[in-house]
Amino acid sequence: MTTKWSWAALCARSRIAAVTDAVLRGCSQVMFQNNPLTGLLFFIAIFVGAWEEGLPQVAFGCLLGTAAATLSAAWLVDDRAALRTGLYGYNGCLVGAALPTFLLPSVWLWIGVIFSSAISVIVTVGLNRLLRTWKIAALTAPFVLTTWTVLLASYPFSHLRHVRLPPAAIPADGAVFNPHPDLAEVLSGALHGVSQVFLCSSVSGGVLLLLGLAVSSPRAMALGFFGALLAVITALAIGADPQAVFAGLYAFSAVLTAVALGSVFNPPGRRVLIYTLLGVIFTVLVQGAFNTLLAPLGMPSLTMPFVIASWVFLSANPAVIAARR
Repeated sequence: MTTKWSWAALCARSRIAAVTDAVLRGCSQVMFQNNPLTGLLFFIAIFVGAWEEGLPQVAFGCLLGTAAATLSAAWLVDDRAALRTGLYGYNGCLVGAALPTFLLPSVWLWIGVIFSSAISVIVTVGLNRLLRTWKIAALTAPFVLTTWTVLLASYPFSHLRHVRLPPAAIPADGAVFNPHPDLAEVLSGALHGVSQVFLCSSVSGGVLLLLGLAVSSPRAMALGFFGALLAVITALAIGADPQAVFAGLYAFSAVLTAVALGSVFNPPGRRVLIYTLLGVIFTVLVQGAFNTLLAPLGMPSLTMPFVIASWVFLSANPAVIAARR
């Protein structure tokens, strides 16, 4: 029953409520959902995970980045429907999580979060126009490109001090790993992978994020979790460093790939499920490739493995996932 006291009615009457709604939806859109309650649960999960890791600035950056991107889009972009559903906020949300993860807290960091989140809106619009020919979306590529730019710029600009970037080094042959994990370790690694979507490594954060997904789409929740499980199992099977695997570093892009291919851009079905599983496994391989590619620069791969794998599989959709066979 519709009531004048409903959240939608409040958003229609109050500009503050409308902005809050768009910010919450922007956070939920990181995992392709359009639900303010999901966004609220996501923010709670981010704050829990960030506090567990002793990095509260990541949670505040996430909130600031989403708000800055949403307000910037309100000024820059004419597509009000996309603005209200959070489609211009999610890249800013991830920018706001990433920069405080790798850069030293300072006034310049917060200026950078606000500025970069605004820039992510422009990059989103530009990439969507560029990719429209192939009927694929920008996904989180604006977040990756914007964040890479700022992190690389932190080397010559002394006020942007990087404190948690991996050391720049030419990759060498790694050790041979033959782990024998138990079920608890695999499940923990999967939950860490879910939380790593927002650059946190937290079991409780992963559980809260899955709960937020379930509120909006139980199918997306199931696909995200099993995508993380498959990524953990795949990475261990082909010899990845177990410490990195159990921290979720081979699963977070796979979570997004699973939700995108299996729940958002393709209809349910057995063929789509198999297609999604192939995409998840491919994402793990792309993750390893980008880790190697970016190691000499000391850059994190962020969600670019998800972007590349999803672009490849979504471009092939018309020929592979036909309406009838």
